[in-house]
Amino acid sequence: MNSARYDGHNGRHERVDFLTNKEKVSSKRKFVILIAVIVAFLVLAAVAALLVWLFVFKDADSEATLSKQLGPSAQVFSGHMKLVGVPYNVKLEDTNSKEFEDLAVNLEAILKENYKKDPLLEKYHTKSVISAFSEGVIAYYWSEFDIPVEDLEVVPEFSEERVLESLENGLEEQGSMRSDSDIKISEVTASFTDSRMARNPRAKECFYRLEAEETAKRFSSPGYPEGYAPKSRCQWQIRAAEDKAIFVSFPSFHIEDDCADDFVSIFDSLSPDDSQAITEKCGQRPPANPLAVASSGNIMLINFITDSNVQRPGFEAEYTAIPRSRVKTCGGVLSQNQGVFTSPLHPSFYPPAVHCKWTIKVPAGKKVRVKFTMFRMKEPGVDPRVCHKDYVELMGTKYCGEMSSLDLTSSNNVLDVSFHSDESYTDKGFSATYSAYDPENPCPNKFACASGMCIGSALHCDGWNDCGDMSDEMECKCDKDQYSCDNGMCKPNLWVCDRVNDCGDGSDEKSCSCGDNEWRCGNGLCMPQVVLCDKKMDCEDGSDEASCETSPGICSDYSFKCENTDCVNKVNAECDRINDCSDNSDEAKCDCGTRPYKLNRIVGGQNAETGEWPWQVSLHFQTYGHVCGASVISAKWLLSASHCFVTNSPENHVPSNWQSYSGMQDQYKQGDVQRRAVKRIISHPAYNQMTFDYDVALLELSEPLEFTNTIQPICLPSSSHIFPAGMSCWVTGWGAQREGAAKAQLLQKAMVKIINDTVCNLVTEGQLTSRMLCSGFLAGGVDACQGDSGGPLVCFEESGKWFQAGIVSWGEGCARRNKPGVYSRVTKLIDWIKTETGI
Repeated sequence: MNSARYDGHNGRHERVDFLTNKEKVSSKRKFVILIAVIVAFLVLAAVAALLVWLFVFKDADSEATLSKQLGPSAQVFSGHMKLVGVPYNVKLEDTNSKEFEDLAVNLEAILKENYKKDPLLEKYHTKSVISAFSEGVIAYYWSEFDIPVEDLEVVPEFSEERVLESLENGLEEQGSMRSDSDIKISEVTASFTDSRMARNPRAKECFYRLEAEETAKRFSSPGYPEGYAPKSRCQWQIRAAEDKAIFVSFPSFHIEDDCADDFVSIFDSLSPDDSQAITEKCGQRPPANPLAVASSGNIMLINFITDSNVQRPGFEAEYTAIPRSRVKTCGGVLSQNQGVFTSPLHPSFYPPAVHCKWTIKVPAGKKVRVKFTMFRMKEPGVDPRVCHKDYVELMGTKYCGEMSSLDLTSSNNVLDVSFHSDESYTDKGFSATYSAYDPENPCPNKFACASGMCIGSALHCDGWNDCGDMSDEMECKCDKDQYSCDNGMCKPNLWVCDRVNDCGDGSDEKSCSCGDNEWRCGNGLCMPQVVLCDKKMDCEDGSDEASCETSPGICSDYSFKCENTDCVNKVNAECDRINDCSDNSDEAKCDCGTRPYKLNRIVGGQNAETGEWPWQVSLHFQTYGHVCGASVISAKWLLSASHCFVTNSPENHVPSNWQSYSGMQDQYKQGDVQRRAVKRIISHPAYNQMTFDYDVALLELSEPLEFTNTIQPICLPSSSHIFPAGMSCWVTGWGAQREGAAKAQLLQKAMVKIINDTVCNLVTEGQLTSRMLCSGFLAGGVDACQGDSGGPLVCFEESGKWFQAGIVSWGEGCARRNKPGVYSRVTKLIDWIKTETGI
């Protein structure tokens, strides 16, 4: 249970300002003694007045000031009571009926009487309200305790335990739990509740009673879709037949993205009891990831709370009654050699209070491999290392939270998989595949990771952690072109002494040319350690002062340049939500690199979801359809590659031959896509068709884009921004999915890694310039391909922003071994981009 806490009116801490007073007394040299005496008298009078104020009036003034700053606190507790000897009457479901009114009044009086047993509760209890009845007979209630400003110190004394103890004491004294109607209560619960969800159904203000049937019905938030008003307090009670459960989905859901202000909360109850909460959501959800929940029984409560002044459309919901067996029946015996199983109702939220068990049996002599393609069972206040509420259990270990990968292998031919959800908070659940395999050959023609996952044989001992648990890089026999790390891993020889800890234990950087007391500059030159952060640029590239808080004003290639010409020596200072520049210019143009839609994490998925890459653009040439990609960098400008336009055919450089499509996912569907003609094409004047150097182009649109859920600009990095080797980034496009294949219909995504420049230059046989970077996998298998040209390579930063690191430029074939994709390096081209566009 949660203990009571004082969070003010809206779940946020109140601000308290304490007054301070300073008196300054100065004296001047006086020429006349009389004046000096008068001044001394005045000083004494002032001191006396100050002392009087301090000891007599200060406390009163402070209390008055604090009274203005603080407000009274409303402590609300809700729950249910199970009644004995009261026959259920369907009229009790109607909050306007006499039957509801009579029974509710009696129970409210009983609650009031029981609070009198605790002097604190009796003193501050202001009202108790019966909000609903259901079969059983179960009564749902909430009680409010109002604490005035002068008594706020007692707030911590209010707790669920205290309220529940008071009510349970009444249960033990059956006489005190009776009314004139001889009502008995056999069970009672109490849970701390947000006061904004305490609704009186008899007040009829934004309160709705709905009856779910097999035919779907709809309801929406007030003002939808134009927008909801602030300070909304709405509630929907949904019921179904006794043998049914309730399923609610939200085809449209767009709430302010701060759940402290605006949110929708859903309960497996008719009371806003946190112990019966199904979920609480805010933000915006795409059609590909709708919110959909189910109750465990035939009742559900939905609350809609708004406090922000930011207007959003709100939501539209569809509700229906489903057989209760659909939410209670799961598990079974799986005896095929391979198959799929999921949490109940997946991909919708699984229902509360469900327990399932699957027994997977494969032929004797084989083992069971289980791979979770999606796994999300997050719950407030749950440590994923403990998993004491909702979990999946395999081989004695419980798993919960959100996982990007989970592959498990049984020790024999039988594997039990258990799924458990408690009575509160549910989630998307899981989807898993299972298969039988021969333990003598677990991954035919592939490498078997310790987790049971199979990866390509070429990925074994290539220096990358492809298995996720490093098992593919341990106990390797290094090739002649590899360095043997102290921990047994193999890394390319070219990674030694590159100032990157590639081995993980530092052994590849331990025996470099610089001594223990020396600093190695970015260009490889060794300097005494004392030059580091000495406020002087000793290294030619300024790397010795690049990340020194003690070196303000030192400008180097690694420094972020503020608009007022100041330099900030901090790695990736722009858009990190910290004002580093005195003119705040590092945070001035950061309305970019965000994805409005909340998206699923699909393990191994290649088809992009709607709104997942809102800066991606498809460029169509004449009647040929999709030819190149581009990225949105502002409402009127797109970023692409010069080689899409500077060709042997002059027609490619004619703007009217091109159309841009923003917000597109499927090449054959243009529902919410914004088509814009190209007004102007600006190719970099130094672009070289032979070497692909300076392969960058800008496209000015004929009319501005309207930014939406599926159309957003990508953040452009400053020239000092660093995308380190080994960083995971994403390349997207409609290009061919393999060498020589046709272009894709659906937008594709691929995770690639930034490759060390030295290694990149070697594998490209010296063709790399400073305007290029490599990304992909040296072992091959993942890469951009024909049709992806001009598209973005984007990386996610800790600040929560996506930045464009590269532009798809060239490569030898697609996804070949030791032939990674080559991209135009945006950090080296950013000054030209800003000059041409004014962004």
